[in-house]
Amino acid sequence: MLGATLLGTGGSIPLPDRYLSSAVLNYKGREILMDAGEGTGVSMRAARTGFKNLDVICITHLHGDHVIGLQGILGTTSNTGRTEPITIIGPKGIKDVMKGFRVIMPWLAYDINIIEDPEPGKPIVINNKYIHGDLSITPLPVKHTRPCFAYRVDIKRAPKFDPQRARENEVPQQLWGKLQKSGAPVELDGQTYTPEMVLGAPRKGLRFVWITDTRPVPELPEFMKDADMIFSCANFGANEDEDKAKKKLHMTFADAATNAKNAHAKELVLTHFSQAMRHPEQYKENATSIFPNTIIGKDHMHFDLNFDQDFAEPTIIETRVEGEDEE
Repeated sequence: MLGATLLGTGGSIPLPDRYLSSAVLNYKGREILMDAGEGTGVSMRAARTGFKNLDVICITHLHGDHVIGLQGILGTTSNTGRTEPITIIGPKGIKDVMKGFRVIMPWLAYDINIIEDPEPGKPIVINNKYIHGDLSITPLPVKHTRPCFAYRVDIKRAPKFDPQRARENEVPQQLWGKLQKSGAPVELDGQTYTPEMVLGAPRKGLRFVWITDTRPVPELPEFMKDADMIFSCANFGANEDEDKAKKKLHMTFADAATNAKNAHAKELVLTHFSQAMRHPEQYKENATSIFPNTIIGKDHMHFDLNFDQDFAEPTIIETRVEGEDEE
C-alpha cells in the first residue's frame, strides 16, 4: 500500500488557511516528500506525518514556494535523532541552494545525498534497508520559467507463485520459497533454477505522479500512463484564464484533466491553486466534464492506494491541536 497526503494546495504564497503545495508519500513506514515550500514543515507537524522516517525529498524546481521550507525540515529531522542519509533530488542548482542552507545549519546528524539534474526518464531506484529496491522515482523535464521536473513513483508488484509451473519445470520443492522471495537464480546439484520457473505472469504495480508548475507537454501522457493517482497543479479554474496560464506557464483545471484523460489514469487530484482562487470547487466541472474522476485537493487530504483498487476515497487528516504533545 502507498499512502499519499496533500500537505498543502496553494501556489506562490502561503495563506492563513492554505499551505503551499507539497505532498508526502508513505511506503512501508518510510516517507518521500514532494516539494518543500515555506510552511511545509509546519503542515507536516499538523498532519502528524513525522520527520524521522523521511528518506527522499523531490524538489520540482527552485522557486521559493517549492524549496524555502527545505532548510527547516532538514533541521527538524536532525533533531529527531535520525542518523540514516537523506536523498534530495532536484534540478540544476539544487546543490547551490543546499550550500546556502548549510551556512545556517552546518551540522546535521545524518549525511545528505544530492542527485542534481537527474537523467530524464531514467528511474532512480531507491535501494536502502527499508525499501529494498522495489520503488523507483522517475523525473521528467516539464515547461516552466525555471528548470522543472515532474516525478513519477512506481512500486513493483511481484508475480504470484505458480505451483503448476514449478512442477512442469521440475523445480525441487525445497527451492520454491527461495526462488519466489529472492528474485535470483539458485543452483542445486549442478542445475540452475530461475524465479521465472515458479512465478506467474507479471502484475501491474502502483504508479503515483506529482506535477507542479508547467504547461502541458507532449511527453506527459506517456509519462503518466495508467497512473493510479496524479497530483497535478491547476492554478486557474476558469477556462477563460487559459491565456493567463500560458503566460505564467501553469495549467488550468481543463489542462490537468486533459492530461489525466490522455494518460488513462484512474484518479486526478488538483492542487497548486492561485491565491486569487479562494473557492476552487466552483470550477470543478471544468475538470470533471473532461475527466470525471477528478478531486479538488484540500490541505491534509489523504489517500491509501492499493493494488487492484479502482478508486481511492479521500479522507481529511485530523490536524494536531495546538500545544498537544508530539513524538
